[in-house]
Amino acid sequence: MKNTNELKLIDGQFSPDEAEEILMNIFFSKIHFHQNKNFSSEERFGEKDLAAVKRIPELQKSMDAISKLIVDAKHNNETVKIIAEVKINLSKS
Repeated sequence: MKNTNELKLIDGQFSPDEAEEILMNIFFSKIHFHQNKNFSSEERFGEKDLAAVKRIPELQKSMDAISKLIVDAKHNNETVKIIAEVKINLSKS
């Protein structure tokens, strides 16, 4: 088995509303993951998970950018093409 895999997550043309739903769900899921990870770290070790705390505002900023793009697409009566791949690398710890 090779150490790197590329998987197609999204490849399509969407209405602005569909694109917003798809993208916001992905980003919200990642924010929720990091919030839970930080909460778990605080409960178990009494300290924040610094990587999770740093990542949350980055993801929120991306969500703001998505919202602006969607507003523009709606205003200009455009569709939204989304192409997203996931790259998975396996390595020894």
